[in-house]
Amino acid sequence: MRETLKRLLNAYGATGHEEAVREVIREMVEPWVDSIEVDALGNLICVKKGAGRRVMLAAHMDQIGFVVSEIDEKGFLRVFNVGGIRSIVSLNRHVVFENGVHGVVSYEQEGFKPGENSMRPLFIDIGAKDRADAERKVQIGDVAVYVPDVFELGDDLMGSPAMDNRVGCAVLIDTLRRLKDCPNEVCAVFTVQEEVGLRGAVAAAYGIDPEMGIALDVTMSGDTPKGPRIAVSVGNGPCIKVLDNSVICSPKVVALMETAAEREGIAAQREVLTGGGTDAGAMQKTRAGVPCGVLSVACRYVHSACEVISIADAQNGAKLLAGLLNSEICL
Repeated sequence: MRETLKRLLNAYGATGHEEAVREVIREMVEPWVDSIEVDALGNLICVKKGAGRRVMLAAHMDQIGFVVSEIDEKGFLRVFNVGGIRSIVSLNRHVVFENGVHGVVSYEQEGFKPGENSMRPLFIDIGAKDRADAERKVQIGDVAVYVPDVFELGDDLMGSPAMDNRVGCAVLIDTLRRLKDCPNEVCAVFTVQEEVGLRGAVAAAYGIDPEMGIALDVTMSGDTPKGPRIAVSVGNGPCIKVLDNSVICSPKVVALMETAAEREGIAAQREVLTGGGTDAGAMQKTRAGVPCGVLSVACRYVHSACEVISIADAQNGAKLLAGLLNSEICL
């Protein structure tokens, strides 16, 4: 799991530009699936055939970023957010563009109010002498992300930008590895553009027409001092979502996941997230409707340059999902 995560976290994959991370994933999963295709939006769809239920698993590849909207006369790049970027956690952060150009996100200090979370005062400094120099390196429309910086905390925790949602991708990859004589048809989809409205999952779910869906993503952790009010903690096991702003999970799917956790001897946490959403929100509403659930990995400091998760939580998440899929599913 550690090495898988490191490879995924070091690949560029801003929202709308997921090609590099997609190729890393394709190489990893090829030995364990029967077919692989890329759809029109760029989703990577990997199918392991089976005669039972058609189950769609979705983990998004994309990472939040900064799109260049203007270049001023001094060569500083004005930016706008792509996904849930917060200005307060982005100040003086190291970023990188897809072409390898590095920069620093900084801000107009006069009258700056970080609590307002506006992108207007932010800019990226790429060391350009003027506009012409900047335009030789970066174009309007290019997207920068927090520079990869994978680090370990203690024996079990790992931090990095893009942990949302490369850890979900890693869990899905490990789940595929654990499927042996799986009785169900598993459609593992590594989705695009989740951070801007679950767009990849909308298209993929319509095409696959699953009988059940499970999204894999991170959720906030409530274990930091005066942190988010949520009853899950990093290191206490994978989380089984009940609801968030995008989906009310099917009680039947929640029960299936909890039964699988008990059968596999995994301590799982129930999750109620009062904000945010996942690809389950798109799968649930496709065609005539799909019963859906979400397996989450608790994450500290979500949508920052230092998102922190537990390796054990991720490993147990894969074990839980494989246990569910390796058995007959009765809805």
